[in-house]
Amino acid sequence: MRDKKPNKEEKTDVSELTLICRCEDVTLKEIRDLIAEGYTTAEEIKRIARCGMGPCQGRTCRELLLAEIAKALGEKVDNVAPTRYRPPTKPIHLGGIVEGDTDDLC
Repeated sequence: MRDKKPNKEEKTDVSELTLICRCEDVTLKEIRDLIAEGYTTAEEIKRIARCGMGPCQGRTCRELLLAEIAKALGEKVDNVAPTRYRPPTKPIHLGGIVEGDTDDLC
């Protein structure tokens, strides 16, 4: 949530208000700033800004991120490497590790 409300007299950069990753609250401006700093892969930006690491695991922001990288590089979106897909982790009971309960580890 942004604390600063735009003043009618001052112009607000729309990219500051445009959310790319709703889960991690990453704006379009933050993505563009990272690209300008030299981070031009989705994996780099994901690790730095956490874009795509929220509860949706990138289902809503992955394509937006790839499109912004492609635009900055002058490439087609198909030529930009996507982030790696990783299966979600499953919590296990500590007792399953201690007691060797293999049913709890699967």
